[in-house]
Amino acid sequence: MKSALRSEALYRAADLRSIESAAADQPLMQRAGLAAADLATALCRVQGAPLLIFAGPGNNGGDAFVAARHLRERRFAVHVVFAGEGSRLPKDAAAAYKRFIDDGGSVLESIPTGQRWALIIDGLFGIGLQRPISGRYGEFVLAANALAARDRCPLLALDCPSGLDADTGRLCGATIRASHTITFIAGKPGLHTADGPDHCGIISLAALDLDAERLTTASARTVGSDLFIDWLRPRSRNSHKGSNGSAGIIGGARSMVGAAFLAGRAALRLGSGRVYLGLLDWQAQAIDPLQPELMLRQPDALLATTLNALACGPGMGSGEEAPALLERACALDIPLLLDADALNLLAADHTLQQVVPARHARGAATLLTPHPTEAARLLGCDTVRVQADRAGAALQLAARYQALVVLKGCGSIIATPAGRWFVNTSGNPGLATAGTGDVLSGFVVALLAQGWPALEAALAAVHLHGAAADECVAGGYGPIGLTAGELIDSARACFNRWVANGR
Repeated sequence: MKSALRSEALYRAADLRSIESAAADQPLMQRAGLAAADLATALCRVQGAPLLIFAGPGNNGGDAFVAARHLRERRFAVHVVFAGEGSRLPKDAAAAYKRFIDDGGSVLESIPTGQRWALIIDGLFGIGLQRPISGRYGEFVLAANALAARDRCPLLALDCPSGLDADTGRLCGATIRASHTITFIAGKPGLHTADGPDHCGIISLAALDLDAERLTTASARTVGSDLFIDWLRPRSRNSHKGSNGSAGIIGGARSMVGAAFLAGRAALRLGSGRVYLGLLDWQAQAIDPLQPELMLRQPDALLATTLNALACGPGMGSGEEAPALLERACALDIPLLLDADALNLLAADHTLQQVVPARHARGAATLLTPHPTEAARLLGCDTVRVQADRAGAALQLAARYQALVVLKGCGSIIATPAGRWFVNTSGNPGLATAGTGDVLSGFVVALLAQGWPALEAALAAVHLHGAAADECVAGGYGPIGLTAGELIDSARACFNRWVANGR
């Protein structure tokens, strides 16, 4: 996915219902169905082509009937499958059904056999679904997926793929795997995180002539460069290494030195003036032969060095000295990032669990960057629960530890202690490999060292991390086989381009 120039508002289902109520006097279903028909026409340009449309028992079905009517008018061979009764539909959907029938349309109770399809439309269930789809409708979901795969045709979901929780990205049993999703009024967080991206395909927004942000406050936002553009500043010609900050990284226990090196190289190439590594492996080499600019120290010496920001965790391990080092790091009044082993130590140490939140009270920024399993340890639950509501888990962590939290994964969540949250949409499966989290830590600490505020540093680093992976894939380096080290130079080039262009 291309990196976004502007962030987009995201709304949970409850907030969208409020918007719909406020706009009850407007023909929203007619606008939604027309927008869906326009996209369907663009996806299937052959006049008279056979289209299969599934209509559900609610307003999503009403959207489908409106779309079906428009597509019939455009001379497509429309086949609508509807297992319900028109009289039992909600008011607006019932009116859409009646008009479809009055204009010569007809409905089928089962899928025609022996037909190959040019396009399939999912209008079964929209937002707000909290339970598995069962019975005939569950069979329709499975059939839609199978037929789209068989015929290699687009599968267009209306508003949200049926079976997907639009708030969380959780699957509620059998779920439509769409190639395209047209979502109405505003974006939904579940389309962009957890299982959402795998089931939504290419997402289009039809605002239906509404300005959602004027009607109610957004639940969240996607990450775009507008959220950190003020900090994408060209460097002064009259600058020196001290102008660009000193970043420290503590980690690299025995057999895990590579993690600290990756973080250090990432921090250096993203612009930190000096990068110090405090390696726990006392037998480690004195220099990084691939990046001799990195300055290696004993951890004690590093903690006594004047730093602008510090990251703890990459390859840190759980040895005897690690908890004490982490407690000393927490005592420093500089921005502090905790990742990997530092998070596991935090989850297991009651003293650290008191020390970390206390940093917020004295104005020292703390950032936690867990993957789902690390987040589960910090919350005292299992990974399944974290993934079932990624935003909820991130917000809970942010409140508990009074820290800015980056919950990594598909659609990384960035959450603040004040309850704000964001969903990142850049990146691809190439990031699912060892060391990419260490590289992200290096990016974040580099921006912190250069004076970026914690939230903007996290947003920019996470977005850049994904954008670098996207550029690697575009250049043929992945997603399969993409390595963490390859991200670093890609990110440097991308970041310099952002600064030069003012994004």
